Amino acid sequence: MNIDRRSLLGGSGALALSVALPAASARAALPAILIDTPMAAPRWAILQRHLLATQLDAATAFHDRYFNARHEIQAFLRWGANDGPDDAIEAINDWPYLYLAGADDRLLTLARAVQEAHFAQYSRARTTDVPMGRNGMYVRDFPPQMDWQHISEGLTTFNLLGLCEPTDAKLIARARRFADFYTGRDPKAPNYDTKLHLIRSMFNGSIGPLMRPATMLDWAGDPFDTRPFEMVHGETSYQETLEHYRDYTETVGDNPLNLHSTALGFNAWMLTGEDRFRDWMLGYVDAWAGRARANGGIMPSNIGPDGTIGGGAGGKWYGGTYGWGFSPVSPVTGKREDRNRMPRAIMGFMNAYLATGNDDYLQVWRDQNARINAASRKIDGVLCAPTMHGDQGWYSFRPGPYRLNTGEIWYLTMRESDRAAMAPTPWTDFLGGQAPDWPEQALLADIARVQTQMARVREDRTTAQTRLADNPIERNPASVTALLHQTMGAIHVARPPWSPNSPNQGGTLMFARVRPFDADRRRPGLPQDVALLVEKLEADSTTLSVVNLNPAYSRHLILRGGGYGEHRIEATWIGDRRMSAGSRDISIRLAPGAGTRIVLEMQRYSQKPTLDRPVWQS
Repeated sequence: MNIDRRSLLGGSGALALSVALPAASARAALPAILIDTPMAAPRWAILQRHLLATQLDAATAFHDRYFNARHEIQAFLRWGANDGPDDAIEAINDWPYLYLAGADDRLLTLARAVQEAHFAQYSRARTTDVPMGRNGMYVRDFPPQMDWQHISEGLTTFNLLGLCEPTDAKLIARARRFADFYTGRDPKAPNYDTKLHLIRSMFNGSIGPLMRPATMLDWAGDPFDTRPFEMVHGETSYQETLEHYRDYTETVGDNPLNLHSTALGFNAWMLTGEDRFRDWMLGYVDAWAGRARANGGIMPSNIGPDGTIGGGAGGKWYGGTYGWGFSPVSPVTGKREDRNRMPRAIMGFMNAYLATGNDDYLQVWRDQNARINAASRKIDGVLCAPTMHGDQGWYSFRPGPYRLNTGEIWYLTMRESDRAAMAPTPWTDFLGGQAPDWPEQALLADIARVQTQMARVREDRTTAQTRLADNPIERNPASVTALLHQTMGAIHVARPPWSPNSPNQGGTLMFARVRPFDADRRRPGLPQDVALLVEKLEADSTTLSVVNLNPAYSRHLILRGGGYGEHRIEATWIGDRRMSAGSRDISIRLAPGAGTRIVLEMQRYSQKPTLDRPVWQS
């Protein structure tokens, strides 16, 4: 590979990367393949096109039920972690993914309209009691102060829009502004300590860090009468909602969830071309990697404002809200519940790996998993691994090895040792040749899910006056998991679980082996009538089948290596015929009713990521 594999953990790798990776702006003609071999329409292909076709009508009906003509959500607007601004925009999660797979253009138009209206609607909304929301639940189109579990969830749509419309001037301006809330450049948002490479508080945003412990009110939002509403988090009164956050006070100093802010850096890098955003992202992740090493291989869950491990949690490395020892009392059950959100922090390391291909970033997580598994013990004759750590040491043991995030690690590296560490899933079984019926079964399940979700929409009797912002989320009909796996060899980190080993993540980037473009319509996604099935993923190759279901017209597909062109396609194999490529993109022309199986030789993570559109050859 062309990447300099020296460790980035010391901070020198970013400079080496900018020299070693090929430029993203080369516009040479694409390697071209003509496929004219007839292929009988596979059932998976018919189901795939049917699933894509149903998405626009379902999304439109869902939109018309829960949003007004100005595309604003119709709900009782509140601040808070339970049903605040992030929940309102989460109602359209996955709509950009559907467009990127090939769904109708109007679905993207609708998603962009909702996102724009959302910024405006919550900028006008105000709190009365919660201090940070009194000038708007959004300030400069962004949460003024909130934790990054919820900020990230609210960016799930925004962080994918660059893949859909990379030249949108307003999107580019927002991406730059949002990222600079965290680079130290914005004097109105002094979140980042550029010398210590830390974010000063777990509560941060467009007005800067909250440098006092967060209160129950800060988390729960203004008082309100809960009786008219469907309370989906289990609480039955505002007092219970408030009590839910009684133990959520250790928030001063850096928290691993802040690593989700690196997605803003990556997006700003892609949309503006300014390498300073990449350098900030890598520097921040490097700092956390160093903290894990200094803590014996375990990433601490709180860093004081002075940079000391455990400095904001009484010196306890396992302290901090959502940390290793975070088991607050539920006001509903009266029992302690483990709410360790440390596994979500892997997203920062995945973003750094996407930018560099440097395995040192993932080794941090392998080392941590090894340390946790080393603390396993037999309980009733069953070997169990811990999931929490407190004053009493490791606790909350569960059967089997500790496997959180192992699926993501294997997906990125394709190492056999990483695959052995994770539990198999139906998708990975299929990729290994062990579940031949999975494509049809997965598509049928997602088709059924669309129908079920729309039935739930029709049966919903809530009104704008009796609905909270988080109510529509679970009725969103967008069903994209099978499409991501099949059409892009991509993981779907935003909807739990893409595997049983993965925590739910919001606001993630695109992690894909290939990305299709419709050269006829000059847009992302599969061309009309074309279906694609990624059948095998290996470290240096991708096997897929592609077919044009239209019996009368040809179609022109462009395949890109990786979600951001980070993989170089060295050659293609069709049968025993090898054709050199040497490009991040290849052109495939499909005759009417034609299809075939293609093997792509690839050098993964060998190209500088880009949002540049392919060369649209006539």
